[in-house]
Amino acid sequence: MPEQLRSPALAAINVGAELFAEALRTQGVAVTSVAWRPPAGDPTHLARLLADPEIDRANKIAVGRMLAAEPVLIDVQPAHTVIPFFRETAGGYALLHAGPPISWERMCGPMRGAIIGACLYEGWARTEEEAIHLAETGALAFAPCHHYNAVGPMAGIISPSMPLLVVEDRVHGHRTFAPLNEGLGKVLRYGAYAPEVIERLRWMQEVLGPALSRALRHVGGLDLRSLLAQALHMGDEGHNRNKAATSLFLRQLAPALVETGTSSAETASVLRFIASNDHFHLNPSMAAAKAMTLAGANVPNSSVVVTMARNGVDFGIRVSGLGERWFVGPAQPIQGLYFAGFGPEDANPDIGDSAITETAGLGAFAMAGAPAIVQFIGGSPADALRYTHEMYALTVTTNPQFSLPALNFQGTPTGIDIRQVCRLNSPPVINTGIAHRLPGIGQVGAGIVYPPMECFTAALQALAASRQAAS
Repeated sequence: MPEQLRSPALAAINVGAELFAEALRTQGVAVTSVAWRPPAGDPTHLARLLADPEIDRANKIAVGRMLAAEPVLIDVQPAHTVIPFFRETAGGYALLHAGPPISWERMCGPMRGAIIGACLYEGWARTEEEAIHLAETGALAFAPCHHYNAVGPMAGIISPSMPLLVVEDRVHGHRTFAPLNEGLGKVLRYGAYAPEVIERLRWMQEVLGPALSRALRHVGGLDLRSLLAQALHMGDEGHNRNKAATSLFLRQLAPALVETGTSSAETASVLRFIASNDHFHLNPSMAAAKAMTLAGANVPNSSVVVTMARNGVDFGIRVSGLGERWFVGPAQPIQGLYFAGFGPEDANPDIGDSAITETAGLGAFAMAGAPAIVQFIGGSPADALRYTHEMYALTVTTNPQFSLPALNFQGTPTGIDIRQVCRLNSPPVINTGIAHRLPGIGQVGAGIVYPPMECFTAALQALAASRQAAS
């Protein structure tokens, strides 16, 4: 080895392949590795969009609206009363699903199982075979939850009779919706349709939904933005860790549930169900996040992402300045921890609308405030800090209302900018549950996943074409 490489004062910076860094380290040279990748997408378009002041101005408006949104949980109502899709579909055989549009032929196992369960729950079919026949013959109409300002975890199936959380943005007037969380184990959102699953859904329709509706109207609604801000200071991140938010929800609503309950036995069953389900507040969090991102949607020229959603086959995004258009790539495998007896070969690719939390600056974007989440998804507390730090480079602003004590109360990174995602060739991080690829088995783990870059490069191309047409 040359004498100059033996100098203890010599240090190197390695950009790109680690092969060179390892070669120097073996020779005793101190090396600092810099994670760098060439930009994604057309470099000419990217450079033009990064220098476009109109996009910067539009992004400021979009994220300003997102930060100003005040999502309040005001009611629980049957889906057919608040979602026009169910009233507009001939025959009423209509279902909403998670992610971008998809047909029955392309659906994954968990989504197919959830559709079978929904048909049994609604009474459209008496058997699994009858439900499949309805789907195969085109008797069922499908649409994404997002097309009707709704969100659903995992398979995300919403049928006409299901009780939906109704969230109202008190600033912009939008209403968003989400089903009630069933808990863990054999549940519809993972494709289960055993008799006990259907029985639980009917109890939620007949008891839980009406009880929550009475209590919410009694108190005048719950301020979800405030509740989430408190939960972030108590170790939640709003996606895969919801213990604090569920506890706060129950604490705020329990007196009204007692005061408006029709019987002590009924009220006890409602309180017991919520208290035993640490993930209960995931669905209110999702509806709140949808209200915030919806406030930032449809701002001309904005490059801010307002939807990220997966159907178990495709991953799709929508961008504020590009209207309702989906930009789609393949749903990705999830890296994380598996429950005993399961492994990567059992996993379905990424699925669900719950990435709306990351889109609003929660979930993995807020993991610095939820170090205990790594016990569920894998990694270390240092990784949780790193995920949040990395997201600041991809976003337009921070949300001072969602502050993180571990970062000296800095706000969460908010407003994913497709320009920065492409500039750094680095998609945003999402933490998520892992569904078994077969219907009905349920959750088999949790971990970290990244969207496919083609969603962002396609959106960048479309935005470039839009700006060129306008000039």
